[in-house]
Amino acid sequence: MAALGQAARLGIGAFENSAPVELRPDRTEADVAVVIRAAYRQVLGNAYLLEGERLESAESLLQQGLISVRGFVQAIAQSELYRDKFFYSNSQTRFIELNYKHLLGRAPEDESEISYHVELYNSQGYEAEINSYIDSLEYQESFGENIVPYYRGFKSQVGQKNVGYSRLFQLYRGYANSDRAQGQKQGRLTWEVAKNLASPIYPVSAGALTGLSTGGRGETYRIRVLQAASPNSTVVRRGTAELIVPYEQLSSKLQQLNRKGSRVISITAV
Repeated sequence: MAALGQAARLGIGAFENSAPVELRPDRTEADVAVVIRAAYRQVLGNAYLLEGERLESAESLLQQGLISVRGFVQAIAQSELYRDKFFYSNSQTRFIELNYKHLLGRAPEDESEISYHVELYNSQGYEAEINSYIDSLEYQESFGENIVPYYRGFKSQVGQKNVGYSRLFQLYRGYANSDRAQGQKQGRLTWEVAKNLASPIYPVSAGALTGLSTGGRGETYRIRVLQAASPNSTVVRRGTAELIVPYEQLSSKLQQLNRKGSRVISITAV
């Protein structure tokens, strides 16, 4: 797993030294305002919030101590605002990916997690789908009642699979980017999750993470692959190989490997 010492290169420098935002018992009015801003930013995927879109009733309840931070997060995710930004305009798989990111601070780890939430929504509806994250033991152990959810997937966590680290990079596009601005309606992780593959992580340029489609011009990458057996051979054993590929050929080489049935194990800068 990559170390956060490379945070700037990976585009996650904003999270390297930042502490979780927590509402403490001795809070001031200014403290509550900080929590409200952080909760909107996290749950709305860094989307721009108009003044008229604010959930004034829920904010007032939090300011009066009548609901916890978890209750405020729940109010945002259950609101028509959240539905309009992420539910109505996206595929079901994309919506589930974003719920994991916004509410649990990580990416889905495997197909069973996606399938569970598809079935839950289809059988019990929107509110049950949202509550399943916020009422979960994972949420309670990670954030409790008074910590704003944050991107846990960028750091190693007990009980989390390492594959979640690389997958979160496919959902995160830099601190200045929003989930609404990505224009992604279908799931980003559908292929990797279905085939139980780790997602590659590429270095960034201009100090902002842009994910699968970018890299440095002139840079070279080492691709480790599990080669598919030849269709004309009776040997079924699959061997590993390493390929050195310049950035300009990276995309076409990955497509070629996919067509051949080879499995990409990792991609690293040389």
